[in-house]
Parts: sequence; structure tokens; C-alpha cells
Amino acid sequence: MERIMPKCCKTVIFAVMSILTFTVTSCDTYKKINYLQDVVPDKAERIAINKGILIQPKDMISIVVSSRNPELALMFNLPVISYQAGSETVANGGSQRLLGYVVDNDGYIDFPVLGLVKAAGLTRWELAKEIKGMIVGGNYIKDPVVTVEFMNFKISVMGEVTSPGTYNIEGDKITILQALSLARDLTIFGRRDNVSVIREQDGERVIYQVDLRSASIFESPAYYLQQNDIVYVEPNKVRAGQSTINENNIKSVSLWVSIGSFLTSLAVLVVNLVN
Repeated sequence: MERIMPKCCKTVIFAVMSILTFTVTSCDTYKKINYLQDVVPDKAERIAINKGILIQPKDMISIVVSSRNPELALMFNLPVISYQAGSETVANGGSQRLLGYVVDNDGYIDFPVLGLVKAAGLTRWELAKEIKGMIVGGNYIKDPVVTVEFMNFKISVMGEVTSPGTYNIEGDKITILQALSLARDLTIFGRRDNVSVIREQDGERVIYQVDLRSASIFESPAYYLQQNDIVYVEPNKVRAGQSTINENNIKSVSLWVSIGSFLTSLAVLVVNLVN
């Protein structure tokens, strides 16, 4: 006589198969979504020294020379611009902005008194040291303090991030992870394994590929971003297939129907094997 499986047993088997399917799917999602999956917890890793970004042609930089005698330093500093009602004048009050130097195509800036100074290819600290040496060597000031800052350090983040756009960066150090944080992280549709960093330097354009899921990102030349870098997050297959709203709805419905059909077929197969 053929044994008939109780209805409750069939329900349990179906639930178990559903849980197993969900578990497998969840593991696969984890591998696609989570960052730095191969990092060893509590293991110290040596940090590569960041020497700072190099000044490039068309960069805008501010250079301030100070001294115990402000009058001597005054001839090496550009005037401060004060904005008033849409106009700009040289003033000491109101909303002010320090004028900067634009590095020409040959890599030079025209510095007061000193004339042309090579800036491209140097860090801001190296340029400050160079200018200080020229001032002291020319017997202009014995104790100058030279400060160099970037005025147009910006990066762009585009693609599958929450807030794409161009961001102005204070200082000269930002990592790709910090840039993505400024853009409020990747969306669920962004590919963590294929983030591109587009960089133009020395007359060449280089595209680096970064895998956010791996600790190898820390060794990438694109981990520390440079001025005018573009970070592009590629969409995954789900987003790429959603070319229209109607197609999106159809694909979503089809996906759930397929999953439901698969689970039902699997449950029926198990029941038949048991019977």
C-alpha cells in the first residue's frame, strides 16, 4: 500500500527547500556587495607613504609668504580680492578670496620679484622649499615662511552612486573610499568589482580598475586620488537591463515568477521522491 505523506511534512519540506535556496542566494549576494572581503581582522598592514600629489600644468595654487617683518613679505604676496555686490575690489574686509597662480603649459608660475619658477612635477611642500630657498638666497628675507595650497583640487564621481557630482577637496589627500563616501556610497546596482578611475597626467590618460571587495585596493595607484580624477561606478547586469520603466517592471515580475516556479518544481520533485 502506497504511503501518503502528511500535509504538514510536505509543508516542512517546502519550507526547508525555500530556506536553502534563500541561503545560497544570500551568500552569492554577500560576495557581490560587501567591501574588503579578504581583509584579515586585527592584522596590521604597512601603509604606503603618500608623498602628496604633484603640481600639474593648469593647476591653480595659492602661495603665501610670511615673515617677522610683514612689510618685507608683502612684496611676495598677491592682493586679496573682496567681493561686494557682484563686483570685486582689493580690500581688507567683507567676503575675501586670495588670488592664486595658474601653472602654465610649460609648468611655470610667474612669481613676484623672483620671476618664473618651475612648479610642475613638484609637491606643494617641495615648491614651498624651492621658493624659500630663492628668497633667502637672494637676501630678500632671512626668515621666510612659505605656504603652498591647491585652490582647484576637485574630483568627480559618476555612475551608480547615490549623489554623483564634482566635489572640491580641501588639502591634497583623498582616497577612493573617501570619494565614494562623499557621493553617499554606491547604490545596490553598482558593481563593487569594477570601479574605474580615469586620470590625466603628463599628457596621457590612464584608466585604473579597482575591486572594492578586495584588500588589493590599498596597493592600487588609484587608491589615493589626484586632482581632476573621475571615479566611475559601472552598473550591474540588473541595472543595465532596465532600459525603460516598462521593461524594468516586466523583468522584475518575470524574475519573481521564475523563482516561484523553480521553488514549486523543486518542492514537487522532493515530495515525489519521498512518496
